[in-house]
Amino acid sequence: MRKLPFLNGVRAFEAAARAEGFTRAAAELHVTPAAVSRMVQLLEQRLGVALFERKANRLTLTPAGRTYQAGLTPILDQLALLTAQVTGMAGSRVLTIGVGPTFATRWLIPRLAEFQKCAPDVEVRIATGGATVPYNDEWTCGVRLGEGSWPGFGAERLFAAELRPVCAPAIAKRLRRPEDLRNVRLLRVAHAADDWQRWFQSVGLGKIRARGPQFDYYGQALQAAADGVGVAMGISPYVDDDLEAGRLKAPFAQSVSKGESWFLIYPEARKVALEAFRGWITRAAGVG
Repeated sequence: MRKLPFLNGVRAFEAAARAEGFTRAAAELHVTPAAVSRMVQLLEQRLGVALFERKANRLTLTPAGRTYQAGLTPILDQLALLTAQVTGMAGSRVLTIGVGPTFATRWLIPRLAEFQKCAPDVEVRIATGGATVPYNDEWTCGVRLGEGSWPGFGAERLFAAELRPVCAPAIAKRLRRPEDLRNVRLLRVAHAADDWQRWFQSVGLGKIRARGPQFDYYGQALQAAADGVGVAMGISPYVDDDLEAGRLKAPFAQSVSKGESWFLIYPEARKVALEAFRGWITRAAGVG
């Protein structure tokens, strides 16, 4: 039969040893400093060994206390991790996807009904943010643009990120050569300032500079392009559906890689709902 120590005392002692005092430990454990002190005293009585030397305004670990804390802290860290994994399984049918607003509206949401047919019991939650928003611990997974390396996360490549100018059909009729872009408004995206220059360099027009309205997101620039405001730099897969439907036109065949790709990323500790989404999105992206 397993013989365990006084667990409340163990928790109080480890917190006090790590925090180097009863007051900070009490704040962490949401009890009073006196309660922490009392639980540690009870633990010491049951162990038959002193864990702290108590001096005026000072708390010092005894040799036994240092040995005990060195072993306890990793054990409690592992217990916290295991608890998080198990409690996460209770909400394993909830899928929270962290994506940028343009990816959500221009690719994911139009295909969401397809995923729900594949996994009707999964509750989907879409969380959007800008291109530089870090991964949120409450997300199940995310779709990010990058080079494929996110420490602590799994990453699976979904799409290449290809750049090409796009515009309304009426404007496309006036654009016969890339040089014709000198005479139209070139719509820009604030967080992708080098997109136009990258494309111009690929067609030998590196001296042209994009000057036109600037938007926070690709989706805003693409909507403005569809409304005839000017020519936007389209990025796949944002423009794929609009090009297929004829809402936007790509007046030139030349495209250039953005130098990054779209990845599905997820924490190393996966949830059940992620597996259903992972299987679906890799098939939808043509890589599964």
